[in-house]
Amino acid sequence: MKLLVKAPAKINLALDVLYKRPDGYHEVEMIMTTIDLADRVELTLLNQNEIRILSHNRYVPDDQRNLAYQAAQLLKERFNVKKGVMISIEKTIPVAAGLAGGSSDAAATLRGLNKLWDLGLTLDELAELGSEIGSDVSFCVYGGTALAKGRGEIITELPAPPTCWVILAKPFIGVSTSEVYKRLDVNQVHHPNIAEMVDAIRQTNYQKVCDYVGNVLEDVTLKLHPEVAQIKEQMKRFGADAVLMSGSGPTVFGLVQHDSRMHRIYNGLRGFCDQVFAVRMLGERHLLD
Repeated sequence: MKLLVKAPAKINLALDVLYKRPDGYHEVEMIMTTIDLADRVELTLLNQNEIRILSHNRYVPDDQRNLAYQAAQLLKERFNVKKGVMISIEKTIPVAAGLAGGSSDAAATLRGLNKLWDLGLTLDELAELGSEIGSDVSFCVYGGTALAKGRGEIITELPAPPTCWVILAKPFIGVSTSEVYKRLDVNQVHHPNIAEMVDAIRQTNYQKVCDYVGNVLEDVTLKLHPEVAQIKEQMKRFGADAVLMSGSGPTVFGLVQHDSRMHRIYNGLRGFCDQVFAVRMLGERHLLD
């Protein structure tokens, strides 16, 4: 028996870091939304009691380091599952890009194995399990648009943002999230107005969404990787309505409503950048079959 699950990427429309917690994590407030750029996760039931990872991307680990492996392992241990699974991951989301590709693969694995192994868990229960794997996994279990607090696991659902194109550009570098957080000084950054962004989304006010995008991690990553700043400038020059780095980077995204401008920005960046995509926001939450 096989099951195919889509694992969409996310972008941060706003990302704020409030302080470092006693447990070593950072207290965050983030507004995230899923976009129509997705990995394909195929789950195949195995009679042998084992977990196998199959990926043709050399940057994707095929062992316990893989978050999808950890998701399957967690379900097996927690619910005493004696069946096995082959997890085949077809990557479209760039790796180490600030787009939660690995977290989304893990979330897709949780949702898919819930059905394949007939566990009968709710989305809320799966999201709670996801929080044990990684900070973005809970949001990725739900998908759609949400305000995330805590270390990213406290999720408040939001309506879909105004419809627009999202143009993504990733330079040929990876960014270490832990290194970015290590260098972050929360007292020396401009904090985005999360409440105003929530209002903008609730009002379906595209211009206000553009006005209130913000990411406290940007300054750190831009200093470490000047090419990210160059992509931001190029996107603005080509006419994007708002430009922001997603997560800890290095992917930069631009928002634009008009098809003609989207094509101009997309074509302009392709000669300048390694990986460029033009996609829509998904906006809606996942449903359990």
